[in-house]
Amino acid sequence: MDLELTSVRKAYGDVVALDGVTVRAAANETVAVVGPSGCGKSTLLELICGLAEPDAGAVNSAPAALMPQRDGLLPWLSALDNAGLALRVGGASRQQARERAHGHFVAFGLEGFETARPRELSGGMRQRVAFLRTLLAGRPVLCLDEPFGSLDTLTRQQMQEWLAAALAREPRTVLLVTHDVEEAVLLADRIVLLSARPGRATATLDVPLARPRRRTDLAVVELRERALKALGGDA
Repeated sequence: MDLELTSVRKAYGDVVALDGVTVRAAANETVAVVGPSGCGKSTLLELICGLAEPDAGAVNSAPAALMPQRDGLLPWLSALDNAGLALRVGGASRQQARERAHGHFVAFGLEGFETARPRELSGGMRQRVAFLRTLLAGRPVLCLDEPFGSLDTLTRQQMQEWLAAALAREPRTVLLVTHDVEEAVLLADRIVLLSARPGRATATLDVPLARPRRRTDLAVVELRERALKALGGDA
């Protein structure tokens, strides 16, 4: 297992965010965590990335990189320099970081925008830059926190298709946090459903569907409905 959380509990004062949650992901597997707002999904990622410690239970993970909800692009840097930021933090020179990041710009649909500042990029392009930055951190585990939550519906759907293709080219172990059940079905190998706070794992659904997946496929629709029913309509 690249990632294993066992009976994890985390509280902030009197507020219990997670209570007895177990999540596992094998190498190059995508696991989606779905639940209503405030159920501890983001806390789960913080535990995996070492940004917080559990009060109980165990967290064992290969090195992980976090892509937060907001893209976090630095407004004074170009798209190329934002993408290479993790490499700079890791000790690469600016030129080395630019060269490595630039090698991905065509595949990421960013060619021609190397010198653009974040304000000049669309929401989808900003998310691609942010994902490339996370990928270039070189960690075997990627923690994606509602990566498309701020996008409009059409752009979100396009980015879901793009992310599926990107992970096919550059396999990683992924923990995807989302409140969108359909997104989970389209992208994940397995879905962990969390209850309202305190977050408890109420069900785990395998997604034995070939890729690429279309949201109109009957199997996708049926699994989406199963997940929604298990959530009690909370997602």
